[in-house]
Amino acid sequence: MTQFIQLTVYGLANGAILALAALGFVLIYKATSVINFAQGEFLLVGAYAFYSAFVLLHLPVMLAVMIGLAIAIGLGVAIERLVLRPLVGEEPIAVIMVTIGLSAVLKALIQIFYGTTPRTMPKVLPRGSVEILGAAVPIDRLVAVAVAAVVLAAFSAFFRWSRHGVAMRAVADDQQAALAQGISVPRIFALAWAMAAASAVIGGVLIADIAEVSQSLAGFGLIVFPVVILGGLDSVPGTIIGGTVIGLVSQYAEGVSPGASQVVPYVVLVVILLVRPYGLFGQPRIERV
Repeated sequence: MTQFIQLTVYGLANGAILALAALGFVLIYKATSVINFAQGEFLLVGAYAFYSAFVLLHLPVMLAVMIGLAIAIGLGVAIERLVLRPLVGEEPIAVIMVTIGLSAVLKALIQIFYGTTPRTMPKVLPRGSVEILGAAVPIDRLVAVAVAAVVLAAFSAFFRWSRHGVAMRAVADDQQAALAQGISVPRIFALAWAMAAASAVIGGVLIADIAEVSQSLAGFGLIVFPVVILGGLDSVPGTIIGGTVIGLVSQYAEGVSPGASQVVPYVVLVVILLVRPYGLFGQPRIERV
C-alpha cells in the first residue's frame, strides 16, 4: 500500500506536467491545424531560460520565471510569424517537417550555448516529505501537482470567459466564420503559439526543479503525443485526463518493472489508435469525397 501511494503521487505529478506540455500542443493544433513536433524543445528552452535568470544572473525566483515566460512567448510568436505563417496553404507534411527541423535547431542552439552536461540549481519547491496513509511523499511533487492544477484551471477559465479565449474557440471551429465576425485570425495564431510556449515553460521549470536541467527534457516532450492522442488532438479537457492517465500508468509500470515507463505510454498510444483514433474527447472528422 505504501508503494502504491508513492507511485500514485509521482504519477500525478508527472501527469500534471505532461498535461501542461500537451495543452500547448492542443492549443496550436486547434487554432492552426499544425502538429508541432517542437513542443518538447519549448520545455527545454523554458527550463534553460529560467536556469540562466535564476542561477547565472542570481535574480529572484518570480522574476526569473517571468523572464523565462517572456523569452518563450517571444520565441513562440517569432516562430509563428517568421517560420509558419509563410507556409499557410502548403501541404501538411511540409509544415510537419518544418516543426521537426525547428525541434532540431532549438536543441542544437541549447547545446551550443550550454553544452550537454546536466545543470543543477537550488531547489525552488519545498523540500522534505509528508506522510500520507503511512507513505512518505515528497512535498515538491505535491506542490507540482497543485501548481499545474492552478495553471490548467486558469487556462480553462481563459477559454470559457475571456474575450480572446472565445475568439480562439471561434477560430478553432471555423476560421472563415471567425473572419466574418471581425476576428483577426493571424493574431489568434500568434496568441496560440505564445500560450503554448508559456504552458511549456511552466512545465519545464517544474521538471527542472524536481529533476535537473538537461537535454533529456526535450525527450520528456515526446510523451506528449500519447497524451494528446488519448485525450483528443483538439480537446483541452482531454489533455488533463490524458496526462493523468499516462502519468499514472507509466509510474505503475515503472514500479512493476524498472524501465517500463519508457515503453508503456507508446503501447497505450497504439491501443488508442486502434480502438478510438480520435481519442476520448476528440471530435471525429468525416470528409466526403
